[in-house]
Amino acid sequence: MVKPGAGVVRSVVLSAGLAASLLLTGCAATPKMDVAASCEFLNKDTFKPDGNQQQQSKQIAAHYHEIADKLAPEIGNPIKEMAAIMDEAAASSLGAATQDQQEKLKVQFNKIGEYCK
Repeated sequence: MVKPGAGVVRSVVLSAGLAASLLLTGCAATPKMDVAASCEFLNKDTFKPDGNQQQQSKQIAAHYHEIADKLAPEIGNPIKEMAAIMDEAAASSLGAATQDQQEKLKVQFNKIGEYCK
């Protein structure tokens, strides 16, 4: 059975992946994207973690850290919060987000959803 919020995390993770790959090919001094470009970037992101749950949580956190500063603050700030939550999840013995962490991820995802519809 899929835990509530798991689809939310996957959606953001998938959206964030392409963003990272596109940004990594650009120069480091590239200015932040505006909201529309940030949303488009996330919608095309194809990042997909692999490995066990702990490895996936670490990869998700790293991915979020990589892209957060490149996006508009309205989008990047919630992703920074999500990165911190995933860092905590990855550091746990199971490597999975708790129900409370999933709820926190959902809140941040919804913040992004206010701008990216």
